[in-house]
Amino acid sequence: MKGYEPRSSSSCAACKFLKRRCIPNCIFAPYFRADECKKFAKVHKVFGASNVSKILIEVPEEQREETVNSLAYEADARLRDPVYGCIGAIALLQRKMIELQHDLAIAKDRLARCAAAAAATPSSSSFSNDMSNSNVSLPPFPEFYSCSDFNDNFSHSSSSQSFSRNETGDDFLQIPYIF
Repeated sequence: MKGYEPRSSSSCAACKFLKRRCIPNCIFAPYFRADECKKFAKVHKVFGASNVSKILIEVPEEQREETVNSLAYEADARLRDPVYGCIGAIALLQRKMIELQHDLAIAKDRLARCAAAAAATPSSSSFSNDMSNSNVSLPPFPEFYSCSDFNDNFSHSSSSQSFSRNETGDDFLQIPYIF
């Protein structure tokens, strides 16, 4: 055949999955190697092969590898959590970060109290009594919307509560905690 260059390897994962012959200029071949059938199967299940090929054609060639990796990550997240996808994972990490910041603030406060108590009284018995009676006063832990709050906000549009941006502009704090 004129213009046909035989490929040294077998068909790409996309052509294997779609059970078609892999052409030399296959849009999927550089990004879905023959041994990555599961990767393509997930992307195909969520986005569809036609949509993925349209996306890859529109994206500049130097950004296609990153695009395929993003599509694969989003497809994997969407299959694990069909409702929130990767946003659910982001919300989980955001909540964990806030919890760790809160724990860090408590630890810093206790450390400051220890240092202040050690400087004030050189006796170790008096120091341990001061620490056991001290109360840590921190701002309350931030509130997260529950799934029922989330559903109420969308099902009762005339409700006085609104699902709006908070004052700091941190949109992730508005995502309901579902895990």
